[in-house]
Amino acid sequence: MKNTALIMAGGRGERFWPRSRKDLPKQFLSLTGDGKTMIQLTVERILPIVAMEDIYIATNKSYEALVKEQLPGIPAENILCEPAGRNTAPCIGLGAMHISRKYDDAVMMVLPSDHLIKYTDIFVNTMSEACRYAESGANLVTIGITPSYPETGYGYIKFLSGSQDGHAFAVDRFVEKPSLELAKEYLASGRYLWNSGMFVWKVSTILSNIRQHMPDIYEGLAKIGAAVGTDQSGLVLNREFTAFRSESIDYGIMEKAENIYVFPGNFGWDDVGSWLAVGRIRKSDQNDNIITGNVISVNTKDCIIEGSGKLIAAVGLEDLIVVDTEDATLICDKDHAGEIKKILEELRNRGMEQYL
Repeated sequence: MKNTALIMAGGRGERFWPRSRKDLPKQFLSLTGDGKTMIQLTVERILPIVAMEDIYIATNKSYEALVKEQLPGIPAENILCEPAGRNTAPCIGLGAMHISRKYDDAVMMVLPSDHLIKYTDIFVNTMSEACRYAESGANLVTIGITPSYPETGYGYIKFLSGSQDGHAFAVDRFVEKPSLELAKEYLASGRYLWNSGMFVWKVSTILSNIRQHMPDIYEGLAKIGAAVGTDQSGLVLNREFTAFRSESIDYGIMEKAENIYVFPGNFGWDDVGSWLAVGRIRKSDQNDNIITGNVISVNTKDCIIEGSGKLIAAVGLEDLIVVDTEDATLICDKDHAGEIKKILEELRNRGMEQYL
């Protein structure tokens, strides 16, 4: 059975403002210092297990040109442009419908476009095992990340003790983002994994579950699938997809379905959720600063400073994030990095859309 992949690339990466903008969001930026963008790295790491012609990119129309520019090897028909943002369940359903038009059935990996993986070989081995397990039955497989600290910004997956085959564990339940106290309990128990948002299943399995648990969305997806390749495809896609309710795959399917299994991931995963991630993915200097661009620092430590053309002179700074672009500069205490989205809300409130 063919391995296929759907890479979700429609997000706006608002917590990486001001580098990530509505016209050039995070997944199309290079954040690792090697010149490769996040979506390019995502495609590159799965090529050992899926052919380029079987990789699909779900994005929105405004990013279609960026996808074609950065991923010229992806067939044009594999770039699926959503007419509106409707969360992950309709997005994944759309991808499954397109794959089902190409193959009677196939294994389908679902991957975000803006994660980083340190140990690619381990990742490929884990995903290969997950593909084999998904193919073996009507199994919904997810990848959970072995937690290394009590993170409160991730959802968690509680798994049952005793794996099915030495690798896959049956899922007990999905847990929302916990308080710090609960996160510490989860970490100490050894029975919880971070929810990575990566999934593997057969196309027939996920479509069957959408039909069972989200029949209204399945009905619209079926109409979209029937119109693929016809001169009505764009019209039907726009009509049906925009009518979908916004629903995550976690809530719509994974919290309700049976035969859910998780593979622990120990491959150096990072969701690069905010500027703080730069401290985890780049090397720091002798003062624990991570500095790029035209920067001079004096008595400055534990800072992330990213410049553009003009000189940034930093004196006596500590635990700050400074990001300078052509038209905007961010100065943020590291403890408040999660509040950067509030700046964007304020920009919208003030009608300053040119800075988004």
